[in-house]
Amino acid sequence: MSTPALLVLEDGRTFHGEAYGAEGETFGEAVFNTGMTGYQETLTDPSYHRQVVVMTAPHIGNTGVNDEDPESKRIWVAGYVVREPARIPSNWRSRRSLDDELNAQGVVGISGIDTRALTRHLRERGAMRVGISTVETDPEALLAKVKASAEMSGANLSEAVSTSAAYVVPAQGERRFTVAALDLGIKDMTPYRMSERGIEVHVLPATASIDEVLAVQPDGLFFSNGPGDPAATTGQVELLQQALARDLPYFGICFGNQLFGRALGFGTYKLKYGHRGINQPVMDLTTRKVEVTAHNHGFAVDAPLDAPTETPYGTATVSHVCLNDDVVEGLELRTPEGKLKSFSVQYHPEAAAGPHDAAYLFDRFTTLLEENA
Repeated sequence: MSTPALLVLEDGRTFHGEAYGAEGETFGEAVFNTGMTGYQETLTDPSYHRQVVVMTAPHIGNTGVNDEDPESKRIWVAGYVVREPARIPSNWRSRRSLDDELNAQGVVGISGIDTRALTRHLRERGAMRVGISTVETDPEALLAKVKASAEMSGANLSEAVSTSAAYVVPAQGERRFTVAALDLGIKDMTPYRMSERGIEVHVLPATASIDEVLAVQPDGLFFSNGPGDPAATTGQVELLQQALARDLPYFGICFGNQLFGRALGFGTYKLKYGHRGINQPVMDLTTRKVEVTAHNHGFAVDAPLDAPTETPYGTATVSHVCLNDDVVEGLELRTPEGKLKSFSVQYHPEAAAGPHDAAYLFDRFTTLLEENA
């Protein structure tokens, strides 16, 4: 017989379901992911630290869990919400069920609830704190615990998910360039995509200084994705400003885009319910092409879409925009003559678990390194 589970949102909305994964109690920010596939990559994305992920696709776990697709060494989500978990996983790479994996890693989840109703509620009311429990049966008691839990706004979380020691991802084939990559919650596929292009990637802890960056004699600097509020992050912004002052070419993804914006003098703000999924349409304003992209962000950069901005490091412009809501999805920094110096995007071109429309951005970074060699 399955164990009953209870989900209570910060505003008191309550759902009753069954335990999925580990039994116990967990709290975090309730967010929804619109991807129909790629649940393993989602679960192991460090950007989801302290978030309870609601999957909008009704069937989850169909392909089980394998040992090739994780994006980090562990599951990072604070909790997991699905409508109908697969009873029997079926895939030639599957090694165990998703339920077993969640249980083994102590991730508390809930199944059998109306995830469409929950998603519509979050779209209307916005992302909010949530609790899932298999031990507390009183909604009012669980609600009190939810209201006492930590909020995402103001949270500095990148150091909690970063590597504790530097490591190197060697270039595949001939080494053409060296890049210092600040791990703010990096996904394994990101340095792999750079290594495919002949880049030796030195992955550094989130606390790295400019001296530690320069010590690897990099041709460029990279900031990864990661969790938390960019407005609560100061050290990495100062590091980036020091690198930009030295004209070190820069490429940032997701959290790295938000910190790039802050380094250039723009503000950031929290989105009502964020962008999370692998089906978000974005236009590259430099080519006017539209690409379907993978997103995972709850904060965005506040920069003008229709005019360049002069900064101490060059001219900054918005390079990519989300076609759903006009959210800034990329920034460029150029010299007065129009030469590209640095750029960033808010989404995930490493494309794990897809789509691959934005893979060209790694080529754009390689070209930038070539032009500055």
